[in-house]
Amino acid sequence: MKPSQLLFGTAGTPKSSRKRNSISGIERVKELGLGCMELEFVRGVKMGEATAADVRKRSQDEDISLSVHGPYYINLNSQEPEKIDASIERIYRSSRIGSLCGARNIVFHPAYYHKDQPEKVYEKVFSLLEQLESRLNDEGIEVILRPETTGKGTQFGSLEENVRLGAELENVLPCIDFAHLHARSNGAENSYDEFSATLELVENELGREGLDDMHMHVSGIEYSEKGERNHLNLDDSDMQYSELMHALKDFKVKGLLICESPDNEVDALLLKTTYDRL
Repeated sequence: MKPSQLLFGTAGTPKSSRKRNSISGIERVKELGLGCMELEFVRGVKMGEATAADVRKRSQDEDISLSVHGPYYINLNSQEPEKIDASIERIYRSSRIGSLCGARNIVFHPAYYHKDQPEKVYEKVFSLLEQLESRLNDEGIEVILRPETTGKGTQFGSLEENVRLGAELENVLPCIDFAHLHARSNGAENSYDEFSATLELVENELGREGLDDMHMHVSGIEYSEKGERNHLNLDDSDMQYSELMHALKDFKVKGLLICESPDNEVDALLLKTTYDRL
């Protein structure tokens, strides 16, 4: 179910969770006054169906919205066909188990350009996601696939590419990582006007529905001329997060905002507090 407001939460279990598992994370997110949590399948989908059912029940009991971040080892433009097949299977399994957990949004880093032209990579990613979308529909797995905006110029996943995928495929929408956009542009994409331009692009290409059903990542970030290096806490970075919160409020954005800072819960609360005060 799509949220009727903008919810704030953590990438993975909050650091102060009593245990490092999803159910404990959901409980701690609720205690903190946050509204969502991203299940991190980044090292592989290791959760079984019984655990997924327990996670679903607890998230419903606590009224916490869940999403999933799929494994890092995904490259839909690999030069090796078996790695493409494995990548598709990882997204599929993330979707199946995520759906059993009650997660609707399945986030993943889509591909690398290698030496291919961006349009050729786009066509390949589009075709593979179209096939996967059909498979998921046939199996009754109701999820939104969320290719994430990536933090390096060598990676497929610019804002324009991912929004275009969302416009051209039925059950695909972008995951907009504002820290990645900032790093990918080597320090730009970090002002109210630039954040507003991003949201305007989403609305122009995806309609009001695009702003009413967003999935976002926010954190501080260290970067070089080559793009992303590593995530930072917000106040240890140059990320103008108050300007971003202002833009999100002005555009009346709804959906999930996931904080990927190293201290995920502190920064998630900082973002929520900043937003609520506007």
